[in-house]
Amino acid sequence: MIIDSHQHFWSYHPERHAWISEEMEILKRDYLPRDLEPVLKAQGVDGCVAVQAEMSEQETLFLLESARKHPFIKGVVGWVDLRMPDAGNRLEYFSAYPALKGLRHIVQDEPDDQFMLRPDFQNGIGLLARFGLTYDILIYPWQLPAALALVRQFPGQQFVLDHLAKPRISDGLDIKWQRQIRELASHPNVFCKLSGMVTETRDFQWTKEEFKPFMDTVLRAFGPERLLFGSDWPVCLLAASYAEVAGIVRSYLQSLSETEQLGIMGGNAIRFYDL
Repeated sequence: MIIDSHQHFWSYHPERHAWISEEMEILKRDYLPRDLEPVLKAQGVDGCVAVQAEMSEQETLFLLESARKHPFIKGVVGWVDLRMPDAGNRLEYFSAYPALKGLRHIVQDEPDDQFMLRPDFQNGIGLLARFGLTYDILIYPWQLPAALALVRQFPGQQFVLDHLAKPRISDGLDIKWQRQIRELASHPNVFCKLSGMVTETRDFQWTKEEFKPFMDTVLRAFGPERLLFGSDWPVCLLAASYAEVAGIVRSYLQSLSETEQLGIMGGNAIRFYDL
């Protein structure tokens, strides 16, 4: 199966989605399962993982209900406040939903670069394995040291890095980013999504060749067995169509074996998220 490991749904609300700025006019509308399903079919994609875009339990319930109604949504990465003293109770409540596969916090927006090292947050991370839940790491490059410290602390927890940690594609490779990616990948419990690259370009202008050094880096670091294709739809529409995003990854993977390509385009997501 071909699985898109990373996309979003929302019913647009200016206050709840305040991160959608004036420069992101195309995102200021509803993006729902009925909008994505024909796009997936046109690209030969069999299913997807819906990832939270708002930090609220209401968002988690919205995504879980969407998955219940639409079988092509194979899993949900939701949000629970892992810092709360009753986080265990909330995880127990949400674990009753079979579609919930993991959690994510929008760490990239936290002013504290050491947010992931806070004792209350780490207490919450320590509960996830008990409920069979993964954790998506959403950060910028300067937050990679904290991510490294986090994954060292929890060798039994399954992590996946979203969007290659958002390197500035148009600026070319950064040696520090490369080194930290290699270090992160040295932990076998960490995976990486080939996602979110087109929107990390200057003025959303890009060529396919710009992405190759970054994909080379994560392919060498994680190996083909720990990479997952993700579209980041509809956010990707700021810079590219779904077909263009999928085409960037598919074109790059042509040099790999069929087994490796099928893993990155779906098999690894099925294994990581237990879809």
